[in-house]
Amino acid sequence: MNEAIIPVNGCPSDEVGENGYFKKGCNPLAQTGRSKLQHQRAGLNQQIIKQMRMRAGAENLLKATSNNKVRDMVLLELSYVNANLQLLMEQLESLNSSVEVYQNVQGSATIPLIPLGLKETKDVDFCVPFKDFILEHYSEDGANYQDEIDDLMDLRKACRTPSRNDAGVELLANYFNQLFLLESRFFSPNRQMGIFFTWYDSFTGVPVCQQNMSLEKASILFNMAALYTQIGSRSDRQTRAGLEESITALQRSAGVLHHLKETFTHTPSYDMSPAMLSMLLKMMLAQAQECLFEKLALPGIHNEFFSLIRMAQEAAKVAEVYDQVHQSMIQTPIKDNVPFFWSTMAQVKTHHYRSLAHYFISTALLDHQLNPSDDEDKQEKALSQLYDAMPDGHSPLDILRQKEERHRVGKAHLKRAIVGQEEALRIQGLCRHLRKIDMLNNILQASHKRSLVKFEQYDKEDEFTDYMEAPDIISKTEQKAEMEVPACIKVKVKDIFHRLGPLSMFSAKQRWTAPRTVRLKVEDRDLGFTLKGDAPVQIQSLDPLCHAAADGLKEGDYLVAVGDTDCKWMGVSDVMKLLKDVDEEGIDIKVVSVMDSSSQPMPAKSATYSGVLPKTYSMICLAFDDDDKNPKGRKVAKKSSFLSWGIKNKHKSASTLSLPTADYSGALPLHKPCPTFPSSYNDSALY
Repeated sequence: MNEAIIPVNGCPSDEVGENGYFKKGCNPLAQTGRSKLQHQRAGLNQQIIKQMRMRAGAENLLKATSNNKVRDMVLLELSYVNANLQLLMEQLESLNSSVEVYQNVQGSATIPLIPLGLKETKDVDFCVPFKDFILEHYSEDGANYQDEIDDLMDLRKACRTPSRNDAGVELLANYFNQLFLLESRFFSPNRQMGIFFTWYDSFTGVPVCQQNMSLEKASILFNMAALYTQIGSRSDRQTRAGLEESITALQRSAGVLHHLKETFTHTPSYDMSPAMLSMLLKMMLAQAQECLFEKLALPGIHNEFFSLIRMAQEAAKVAEVYDQVHQSMIQTPIKDNVPFFWSTMAQVKTHHYRSLAHYFISTALLDHQLNPSDDEDKQEKALSQLYDAMPDGHSPLDILRQKEERHRVGKAHLKRAIVGQEEALRIQGLCRHLRKIDMLNNILQASHKRSLVKFEQYDKEDEFTDYMEAPDIISKTEQKAEMEVPACIKVKVKDIFHRLGPLSMFSAKQRWTAPRTVRLKVEDRDLGFTLKGDAPVQIQSLDPLCHAAADGLKEGDYLVAVGDTDCKWMGVSDVMKLLKDVDEEGIDIKVVSVMDSSSQPMPAKSATYSGVLPKTYSMICLAFDDDDKNPKGRKVAKKSSFLSWGIKNKHKSASTLSLPTADYSGALPLHKPCPTFPSSYNDSALY
């Protein structure tokens, strides 16, 4: 499905991109089936959070009141709210089951693939927090960086509507890598920015809010993987180039999901939990393996013994990986939130490709006989590698040489193919979303009919009592689907806040004084000091009797400007070129100094790091202090009043937005299971 652009003020769609009304890789005005689904998803997320707020209020009232009449009314209201939540969850599941809009319109003879929907988020205003931080930490006027802040906000907003191509992936990768630069410049471990990142779970619609960058990074990675699945689903799988594009996109999606799983091990959002990511990873690799099978079958399958044996083992491999996906989907707690459409589709594909494998073996045995000109040893080896144990204890050579035994084994495989295809049709009928996919039904019906026609050709009345069961086929593939981590995840990007100076020096870890103006004069062709280091250069060997020292220059100051020229990024040689032409009147320079960092205590639950990316702790873990783990050494503190709640919570982890609630620390177990929907709006699984 092509991305259609609505013209702005009557301008053609191609002029919109050229004039730069929105960033490359972003189509905020695209009117496609995919964009409509995302709009519906955003609306459902807002309705879910509204219902959860109502439920939280009703539960709080239920705890506070002792009036039986009021309690009855509240319980009735709770039943209505829970029913509405269930309906909204069913609508969200229906959106996750709408795979047709992601498929290629020309792919009329292929089974649809399952793509992932993009996570939705709320807008974030960086203006006030960043300006305040620049003024307080870097001692510069934050208003001078309004353009950079606007560029950052435009970039984040563009990431909410990425186009379904490589440009959209590059857009997400650009913002993802910018987050590491932003974290180093603005997010100090000793100071909270007051910026809350809110993302909605793609399966449950429950919002998760954190103040640190970990949730933002993980969600962008998830959307990057989801975008790759949509690119793979859209490709034309009737052509070799389209199949290769699908295979590459699905393998990259698996690579991004694996990177997300290994890097962010305790994300608070359920759709990014390790169990869910493992299942999604298996599903992407299974779909890539399916495309590899279609690539082999694209030129056509020759009715030749070795070709049929090869395709049978390839089909058995696809059935095997889809069976693993289905087993992952029916495990607790994944089965409670995975769409029924997904698990049913995986089960249907398992039976379909397993039946295909048995059909290919039956065709190889029934349609071909061992001739004197055939390579007997090669056929014997190929047949022996099909099974763990030969049917009824016969040797491969006996089956190949004896016509009756060959037909008997071939018909057993054909019967098993028919049974599997009938099971696939039955399971398809159980899911209303699968019943709506006409192409899937046509492919299953055609495969079943083809097997029945072949069975009628070899059916004999005297074989009615033949109950031989065909053994399982050993799967084998020439090309296994592998994870591929895209290089764009760790690509270098241009720092938006480049003007603040080199990140190695001008970061959130070091606090700087306000720039001081010093009048520099040359005395006997001597500046009175030397310069050292890379950008920015540092004052060294300062003569305490020189004019600059008398004007306030200190040993160890960093030179940030010479006259009107900013030299934060200049080395010693470049700065000396600016200073060599200083006349007797002198020139003004600006210097800054590193301030002594106050020793503030680190949060009890700070983010840990794995490799170069931080891990996040779940909000359930963040709700407890370290003292709770050791009840013997825990000190009893005086319970603070509600008015002092804001002061008390300053020392808690800033990665969770929480509201004041009653103190249940004495009664709440450490390993309390997290429900699908939080018991109240103040629950840590919600905020």
